[in-house]
Amino acid sequence: MSLVELTDIHKSFGSVEVLKGISMTMEQGEIVAIIGRSGSGKSTLLRCINGLESVQSGRIQVAGIEATKPGADLNALRQRAGMVFQSYNLFPHLSVERNVMLALRLVQKMSVDEARELAHAMVAKVGLAEKLAAYPDELSGGQQQRVAIARSLAMQPTLMLFDEITSALDPELVGEVLKVLEGVAREGMTMMLVTHEMNFAKNVADRVIFMHEGRIHEDGPARETLLEPRTEELRSFLSAVLH
Repeated sequence: MSLVELTDIHKSFGSVEVLKGISMTMEQGEIVAIIGRSGSGKSTLLRCINGLESVQSGRIQVAGIEATKPGADLNALRQRAGMVFQSYNLFPHLSVERNVMLALRLVQKMSVDEARELAHAMVAKVGLAEKLAAYPDELSGGQQQRVAIARSLAMQPTLMLFDEITSALDPELVGEVLKVLEGVAREGMTMMLVTHEMNFAKNVADRVIFMHEGRIHEDGPARETLLEPRTEELRSFLSAVLH
């Protein structure tokens, strides 16, 4: 069984159909970059996989949990599929250490000592060991995003979902966040990321999915798909983002 299986997913907001029959699978350890124009359904797809959006029809299975089944345990799903957003969603009144510890204490019921040890290890992993006592407003956008990644990693998910996590950052801060993602990828984490960073997709992802008007338009090995697009739509998209 694949780690992620989507079968004929349809999702509408009111009368607007955003996902028009998405089917795909993803294996443990795979890194999949999702690209496409604004409004093509990329972020909605991630939110459906994480259970943040319900679907009109179709089946979603993640790490053995059928997310689309009535009464599915969405908390268990979100522990297995961690998600990092464009906005960092850190608690402004908590230090870096406590932001990362919070879910470990509340959701995983860890002792203070266990949670602190894991939080320190994850914050060090994203290169911010010296910022444990800092508050979010004392950090740059790139540092806040790295704390958000540490917080998700601390939950020890099976799958990480990243939704355009560099798009709100100043260009000089993008590199530091991508470097952290490269490190996470090297350690074997299964990752699905919506991104506009084509070089990152080409060099780090195993596979690229190009979404167009709510459908998967191309799906193939990352370098090959980006260097030799098969369709006019992907060629046109790449020429727009690369120039």
